[in-house]
Amino acid sequence: MSNYANFQVGEKFPLPIKNQQDGGLFQIDANGCMFILQLSRHDVIAAEAFRTGKMELALYEQDGLLFFLYQIDGIFKEGWGDAPFSLCGVKPELLPTEKSLADTTLHLYLVDTTLQVLLAQRDVPLPADFMAILHKHVAAQKAATLDEAALRLAVQTIWAQKSPAQMREAASSVIEVPLSIPVPPSKQKLN
Repeated sequence: MSNYANFQVGEKFPLPIKNQQDGGLFQIDANGCMFILQLSRHDVIAAEAFRTGKMELALYEQDGLLFFLYQIDGIFKEGWGDAPFSLCGVKPELLPTEKSLADTTLHLYLVDTTLQVLLAQRDVPLPADFMAILHKHVAAQKAATLDEAALRLAVQTIWAQKSPAQMREAASSVIEVPLSIPVPPSKQKLN
């Protein structure tokens, strides 16, 4: 993903996280697309579920805003999480570029909220329809970025109207990420 950051599981997460609280953060910047899930209560099962488990990811659009929706088996018993997308607070030199938007990989990171340690990471390829929606919202926000107060009010208004599960039902694009447990070398057929 990044040419300057070293992402090592078990080490301090190398990027600054403004809101250090449980929940998800979806961002598109000069380094590409990333989703950071911060948890203060977790175990080895949660890290493995994030790294290899089944996930469902979706995009929901309303009133010019975009929400990244996520459901991760093994971490959440039921229900959906959501993370609104915004370019608010992204430094001008880190805004998405044509090159970063050409990368069709979503980088996922599970981070310990308290210690800011990277617990697990995973890359997911994004299909064309998903990327088209991301491109549309990046272009719209670059043309007219909301200030943080207006964004907060707009997001809270949508949250008052719809739960993440209701957003998922009306999602513009959905990705099902299958279980991805690698076969150990001892079980692979050797030719």
